[in-house]
Amino acid sequence: MRRGGRLAALLTVLLTLLASLAAPLAAESPRRPPRNAAAPPTVHRVKSGETLGKIATQHHVTGASLVAVNRLSGPEARLRSGQRLAIPVAGAPVTRVRRTQAVASVSRPSAPPRTLVLALPDFSDLLPPFVWPVDGQLSSKFGRRRSGWHQGIDIRADLGTPVTAAASGIVVASNYEGRYGRVVRIEHLNGFVTVYAHNSENLVEAGNRVMAGQPIAAVGRTGRATASHVHFEIRLAGLAYNPLYMLPLPPRSTIEEASEDDHADADE
Repeated sequence: MRRGGRLAALLTVLLTLLASLAAPLAAESPRRPPRNAAAPPTVHRVKSGETLGKIATQHHVTGASLVAVNRLSGPEARLRSGQRLAIPVAGAPVTRVRRTQAVASVSRPSAPPRTLVLALPDFSDLLPPFVWPVDGQLSSKFGRRRSGWHQGIDIRADLGTPVTAAASGIVVASNYEGRYGRVVRIEHLNGFVTVYAHNSENLVEAGNRVMAGQPIAAVGRTGRATASHVHFEIRLAGLAYNPLYMLPLPPRSTIEEASEDDHADADE
């Protein structure tokens, strides 16, 4: 009994000693963060005048990723001042929105003309400070339409409403061009050209220097048009880009209501 009691006491002392040595080691070992801990998402609050293209450039992401992550209807989706946009992490996989995939799968018409660029432009630093040429409802968007491809946007306005220059520049054409009807073309800084078509009257001539916001024409329906509106394009080096990437927030909240009712030409 004495021998057993001594062994039990010795075992108790050893266990106590081991516990006292292990406690400081456990206290000193740093806690490691979980391997799969995700970085907090970046959120951008939209300011007045910001475009999807400018926001994408600011955060070094693509416009397509912004559209997909925030489930926007497309690059022409209207942004509201104060709206919160989630900014995707660079290099992270992006899940495409089903609606975008459905539109992309439409086979008619098959391919855009070579002069039409659907991608987000990468020259935001070169852009002149464009403004809207008229205040009105967007009646037709840029890009694919049921009957073909559209190389600009159509803005509906009352007959005779003043059409103003979208930026300062020099008038390079003021004439009548078949399906465009009466049309004005203005060259701006860095080689950008804006087009204003279907006018009832042109108020400037080739060679005139104009300022942003200066009246250059009046809204009409000349050429192949079925209602009074302005067909507006922004071009660079002969290529047409989506004006909604380069214009500030629209003057009215009517972008979602765009249709194809104001023009009879499929590829203007």
